[in-house]
Amino acid sequence: MEMTMAKSLTAEMTERQKGMLPGELSLEWKEVGEGRVSGCFTVARRHLAPNGYLHAASIIALTDSACGYGCLASLPDRASSFTTIELKANYLGTAKLGEIVTCEARLVHGGKSTQVWDAEAINEATSKKIALFRCTQMIIYPL
Repeated sequence: MEMTMAKSLTAEMTERQKGMLPGELSLEWKEVGEGRVSGCFTVARRHLAPNGYLHAASIIALTDSACGYGCLASLPDRASSFTTIELKANYLGTAKLGEIVTCEARLVHGGKSTQVWDAEAINEATSKKIALFRCTQMIIYPL
């Protein structure tokens, strides 16, 4: 049952991102579930800055989307949505054209009014961490 739900959420998030930034950046999701998300993208020209290196915003798009999708999958009872209220990233490396950047995101704190998520971006070709990411999500309830 839990595996079916995770597959369903993964497919739903992949569908929902079409035509939006995560879809335009070709972010792919391996797992979207309560408290945990994993995904990736293959570095293409659209992920680069004009200087030819991986754009920092591409990493933010991957890690923040992973944490956001995880937040949606982990909302407390009666909550309807969330919004990011703080994020921080430390960049440790990069990836080249054609290399795969993977992301693992996990829930660190799941409260009624906030969630805190950590994520790591890794260059699959070198197995090196290229970014550490943390964000805080404010939980939204219907009026």
